[in-house]
Amino acid sequence: MRDLRLTGKNPEGTHLTLTDGQGLEYTVRISDTLRATVNQPRLMAVEISDDSENMSVKEIQRRLRSGQSMDTIARDGRISIEKVERFAGPILQERVYILDQAFLVLLRKDSVRDQETFYDVVTSRLVAREVDSDLLSWNSWRLDDGTWTIDLSYPNRDGQGNATWNFDLNRRLINPTNENGRWMLGQEPAVR
Repeated sequence: MRDLRLTGKNPEGTHLTLTDGQGLEYTVRISDTLRATVNQPRLMAVEISDDSENMSVKEIQRRLRSGQSMDTIARDGRISIEKVERFAGPILQERVYILDQAFLVLLRKDSVRDQETFYDVVTSRLVAREVDSDLLSWNSWRLDDGTWTIDLSYPNRDGQGNATWNFDLNRRLINPTNENGRWMLGQEPAVR
């Protein structure tokens, strides 16, 4: 594994620039997941019991998949944050994959030519309200029935808005679960 050093970001502010020991440059897209990971407060101290295996790997991953924070899992399991982080990578990647799949779902319109992706429909509704798409914060987590919740936080005049949808990956169906989610899909008038 190579050690990389942060050297800056591109002029648009969408990618980080990294350099290795040999001077080769790499870029990393600044995604919502990266922002959340970097901005997540670290657990400073967790009381560790003599039995360091209080929570199984399967339980850690189940909790991560359901959207619980690493800090909460570490506290509840009386384990170190480092142990949780060791098993978080694949689950966080899975949650990003689910978001990517949801973004690509085609929403049915009156004709085939009118079909748009879920992501395009949602962002076009917000852009029309002058919301900067770079300020959108997406998240996903799995429910007990195997479907996923897609969550969007976005700035609005009251501070922060929130829209949620239920996503069935197998059937490729997205259903809004709150008023903002319905409005973004054009299923009801805008919330005042």
